[in-house]
Amino acid sequence: MLVERRRPLRRIRETFAVHRGVALLGPRQCGKTTLARAFMAAEPDHTYFDLERAVDRRSLEAPEATLAPLTGLVVIDEIQRIPDLFTTLRPLMDRPASKTRWLLLGSASPALVRGVSESLAGRVGFVDLGGFDLDDVCQAPSDWRRLWVRGGLPPSYLAPDDDGSARWRENQVRTFLERDVPQLGFNISAVALRRFWEMVAHYHGQIWNAAEFARSMGSTEATARRYLELLAGAYMVRILPSWYENLKKRQVRAPRIYVRDSGILHSLLEVGTARTLVGHTKLGASFEGFAMEQVLSCLDTRSAFFWRSHSGAELDLLVSRGGRRYGFEFKYSDAPRSTKSMRVALEDLRLEHLWVIYPGDAPYALDERLSVEPVHRLGKLLNADWPEA
Repeated sequence: MLVERRRPLRRIRETFAVHRGVALLGPRQCGKTTLARAFMAAEPDHTYFDLERAVDRRSLEAPEATLAPLTGLVVIDEIQRIPDLFTTLRPLMDRPASKTRWLLLGSASPALVRGVSESLAGRVGFVDLGGFDLDDVCQAPSDWRRLWVRGGLPPSYLAPDDDGSARWRENQVRTFLERDVPQLGFNISAVALRRFWEMVAHYHGQIWNAAEFARSMGSTEATARRYLELLAGAYMVRILPSWYENLKKRQVRAPRIYVRDSGILHSLLEVGTARTLVGHTKLGASFEGFAMEQVLSCLDTRSAFFWRSHSGAELDLLVSRGGRRYGFEFKYSDAPRSTKSMRVALEDLRLEHLWVIYPGDAPYALDERLSVEPVHRLGKLLNADWPEA
């Protein structure tokens, strides 16, 4: 199955229009290398380094001597394997006469790799890449269910059957814990981190409470926060901050936590098939996280929050575009209705519109600024007539 990922390719081109370098960032096995090769195909003058290969790592033992003469497009894959490269790249990107462009692929956020933020500040633009999304793989209205159950990581989604997908995801979790985490420089027990990750899966969509996690693990709150930041920095967990401002209502300020890929979530919950998922207690939370990731992938915004007041009103997702606020609720139900909480959110947050995303087939309006949309139509909804951010 050939999957064209037109939107991230467009984002790379647009970012190169204003930056000498682009950092393409996302979890392991999300398709960064395949996407980079697709971009390279249109670049006749290019050089590729894969830092997973020993020969390429050796060729960069004297990085300035190797990189300085290069022209055209230079691609460095898994760059977090050699963090010192960022110091070398800084003066190379600053050369005024150079036309060399740099495409850096990484499986860890700049905040997780020491020194990256300082070295690359103002020199590169960032493009986030997750797994496949609805625009990439959904041709028929029902196709989204396979993406939901298996997740968007290409080897999982493209596996010949559900059992093969589940086996691949379990091996992915193990590889991340036993190989990738130590390579990032963290000396953390794989058993302890897996236990923490499984706890996050069971708290998927709930408000983060460091004290509760620490008690369950028999550790300190600082350790719980460190584990959460590690998983978030490796694009395995999303920390969704709360929105608060000077309103009359008191508001919850702790973030919500989600496992970003629905397939990895299901693996951690030991959910292997759609039938098992339908009977699971985390069914609604799983749908919420899946649909939310689809919205954020399409909008490509970092201005994303949830909102909850101490009186009980809440909103699953609040985004800002073009100076306007929009809300999303995610409901795994046959025919969602308007609720008091939705109307409070509309008024208190001054939302331009609020959409309720559900697994059905037909869109319908609940009010002038409140409507229900099927999850399979998210791409069409979010790609049409949105103000520029």
